[in-house]
Amino acid sequence: MRRGFGLITAIIILVVVSTLMTLMISLSATSVKQTTDIFYKEQAELLARSAVEYGLLAISGHENNVSCVENINITYPDASTPTHEANLTMYYIFDKTTPVVNCDANHTLATNIETNKSNLTVMIDVRVSVRQDVTGITEPIVIHRRTLQKP
Repeated sequence: MRRGFGLITAIIILVVVSTLMTLMISLSATSVKQTTDIFYKEQAELLARSAVEYGLLAISGHENNVSCVENINITYPDASTPTHEANLTMYYIFDKTTPVVNCDANHTLATNIETNKSNLTVMIDVRVSVRQDVTGITEPIVIHRRTLQKP
């Protein structure tokens, strides 16, 4: 009778220990996944901020009397295996006397600005997405940032 009781006790202890070990492994895997997701999200937010600065640099270095910069696509960290993709779309506000030609009507918000302080203002839409096929994340991470700047 005592031997049967010891065997049942050993089986119960093994089941309890294996259940606790399974719980610890699943919590550890969840923690690793959350840490990876936070890392990629923080990178995407920093890339969105940098993309705005890059867009302003591209506008200021561009001949606005010839054409306007409408879209910029950025791949990070490189073009062969990017983990992040940033897409910038620029929308312009200027008066009729500003010599901006060949600017698509879809990228012009207003052409009747009366104050010089608001002339040649640009609204930049940035959309940064983390590529799931390269990073292996399960939920999509997309950061959208809109800013109004004066180049």
